[in-house]
Formats: sequence, structure tokens, C-alpha cells
Amino acid sequence: MESGIKHEYIVEATISAIQRAETELPDDVVTCLEKAEQKESSEIARSHLQAILKNTGIARRHSVPICQDTGIIILFVEIGRKISPLPDIEQALIEGVRKATSAVPLRPNAVHPLTRINSGDNTGDGLPDIKYYFNDSEELRITAVPKGAGSENMSILKMLNPTEGDSVDRLVLETVRNAGGKPCPPVILGIGVGGSFDKAALLAKSALLEQVNYMDEKEHALLKKVNSLGVGPMGTGGDTTALAVHIRTAHCHTASLPVAINIQCWANRHATAVVGGDGKWNII
Repeated sequence: MESGIKHEYIVEATISAIQRAETELPDDVVTCLEKAEQKESSEIARSHLQAILKNTGIARRHSVPICQDTGIIILFVEIGRKISPLPDIEQALIEGVRKATSAVPLRPNAVHPLTRINSGDNTGDGLPDIKYYFNDSEELRITAVPKGAGSENMSILKMLNPTEGDSVDRLVLETVRNAGGKPCPPVILGIGVGGSFDKAALLAKSALLEQVNYMDEKEHALLKKVNSLGVGPMGTGGDTTALAVHIRTAHCHTASLPVAINIQCWANRHATAVVGGDGKWNII
């Protein structure tokens, strides 16, 4: 049976996913911020967290962007192998980003890396940044992940020696300490360990999509170390420098140990549109 997923379905679903991501912070992130505000011992830090929560509430109620930096658009796209016929997904996604730029609206952030000429619609060579995956369904899943420059600029990738596995925690702590208040803490840390140079970066980026309150023992231990730095909300000190730490790993070459640390600000924005062949989509 043909799924019938059409070009216009993908365009509209992309717009919807971007709009939701830009205007409504995921519930798990909001809950984590609320818990941090309740536990915070610093009055100044607590006031920052209260302002953040007030901001997210206003954005949700009025359907306006959470932050003035609406980021560049990164799309994680899962394609069902049973979709037939398969439309030109990439062109539909690009069109969706262009239309979302005026519909949401988004700040035009896409510029040529050297001339700095702005495309005006958040598209260009390599943008939106699309990551393709496949599953066994008849659906298309589009996850919009806006990424601002403040946090992205503080992210790093380093090729460690294979014997330096014990140095990963130290590298994370140095990175967060050096970043200070620039990435708008409290942050979420996506850490990629292993793979190739570029695979480690993708692992780190995709780790930011994990539920913030689901961490294993190692991640919890590293989060505790990060919060002991005392950077605090907006870099003014406090108990909560990070909300979560998520680590993803991949096998790597015997002679290398890539480590990527992708820092996300407190506004860990993302939303997924699930598109079916009936022309309907759900935002999750």
C-alpha cells in the first residue's frame, strides 16, 4: 500500500515542528528548571531561574520565540523504509525552513562563512543541517533542533590519545569552566566519545535530545562534578551550572580517542513532527 506522504505534508509538518521547538520548551526541561529553582541556595541564581521560567511561560502562552537567537535549524529526520512513493524530502524540508522563517517568525541567522552575506531565510549551503536515519515504519519523523550561537561557540572537539580515557571528565570540567556564563547556563551537556572526528560531534549533538532527567550513574556523577564548579545560572554563581549530562559512545580506531562536548543553553529546544500518509501529523 502506498503511504502517499506528499511534498506539502512535509513542508507543513516542518513548519509546525520548528514553531513548537522555538516557542515551547519541552516539559522535561521545564520540570528540571523548576526543581533547580526550588533547590537553589543562592538568591541571585534563584532570581535568574525564576526569570527563565517566567520567560518560557510567556513564550508558550503567546506562541513567540523563547529566545531572540532563534538559532540555525538542525533537523533529525527518520525515514520509514515502507514509504512509497518517496517524495523529494530534502527540498520539502528546505521549503519548510524558509516558510517557518516568516511564519514563526525566526531571525535570519544563515550567513556565508567568509563573506557573511545573509541568505535572509535561514537556508544556504549546508543549511538546514539535516541528519538522515531510517526505520521500518510508513511514517516520517522530523525533529527540529534550533541551535543558538552562544552555546554552540563554547562547544569543543578534541582528539585525545587512546591512553587518555581518564581525562574525559577533566576535559568536560575545563570546557564548562572556561565557558563561564557565555552559553547561558544552566546548560545541558551532550558528550560524544569515540567514532571518527565527525562522528563524535554527531554523537554529542544527538545526545542533547535525551530526556534531561534520565541519566545513568556515570552521567549523574559527572553532573555533580560540573555543578560543583559554581558557575551557576547565567554565570553569576549558584548550585546549578548544568541541568543534565548525556554521553553517547561509538567504537573508534585503535589509535584515536575523539571527544566532542556540545553545550546547550537552558533553552534545550526541540520538537518532533510525525507525518503519516493521510496528510496528518502529530507534534511530540
